[in-house]
Amino acid sequence: MPILQEFKYYRPTAMSEVLKLMPKYKQPLILAGGTDLVNNLKTEVAHPDAIIDIKGIKALQGIKFNNNILTIGALATFSDLIDSKIIHSKFPVIAEVAKTVGSTGIRNRATMVGNICSAVACADSGPVLAAYNAKVIVQGKNGKKKIPAKEWFKGNKQTVLKKNGIVLAIEIPLPANKHAGCFVKMRRYSGEDLSQASVLILALPGKQYRIAFGAVGPIPIRANEIEILLNGSDPTPELIDKIKDLIPSVISPITDIRATKEYRLHMCRIMFERGLKAAVSRLNGTGPVYGCNLF
Repeated sequence: MPILQEFKYYRPTAMSEVLKLMPKYKQPLILAGGTDLVNNLKTEVAHPDAIIDIKGIKALQGIKFNNNILTIGALATFSDLIDSKIIHSKFPVIAEVAKTVGSTGIRNRATMVGNICSAVACADSGPVLAAYNAKVIVQGKNGKKKIPAKEWFKGNKQTVLKKNGIVLAIEIPLPANKHAGCFVKMRRYSGEDLSQASVLILALPGKQYRIAFGAVGPIPIRANEIEILLNGSDPTPELIDKIKDLIPSVISPITDIRATKEYRLHMCRIMFERGLKAAVSRLNGTGPVYGCNLF
């Protein structure tokens, strides 16, 4: 399908150029990976008067780890996350998330920053950023600021990013002590597909847990009620059953072309139990290797 719209195209090499260009247009759009944008242009969902391609800005590239903070640049692709030694050493569950995104071709172009800027309800990046208490670094006309991930999403395809603002990177703090995680994603088949539901679980020392769900509400859901019930306790079969009964009050799935509400609710209970057991066993030095399919 061709792109039939007309717009100005720019490929700046510095952020200063981007910030000068954006206010000159009514509907400027940023191009990084382009996996969502190009499709939106072809289907005429998006109607920009300017496309600003940021792939030539070196400052937005790369994955860095300093002072116990992981910084994922706006141009870092999901394949970059999978290949990163830093990620595998410090945040292996992020690589586990990245491996579930689309196909190899999509992962080679799509970025985590682009994923949260598109902000579709089924975005795979949302739960992991919520669980890690990540921050989104944004630059606008009034300078830079950091927005907590829990405040970033406002609804399906809606974020707090203001017009002429641009995301520079994502910051993820490393938990103070050793931790482990697990990401379980329900999809229709092995390969390229959107999430029907997902759950991200972090297990930390002292029987502390962080839990977030994706694709079962308009925005990622940090399951505070479940964390309160689970924290400080061993995940016994009785406690797991109690939490599984609580899940329907925490998430709000819908029925759509990919799955019914009832099926999503049922499978979230199963995914939660599998994910929790895997995260705890990984923390204890056993359990399934990262990247294996638990669903």
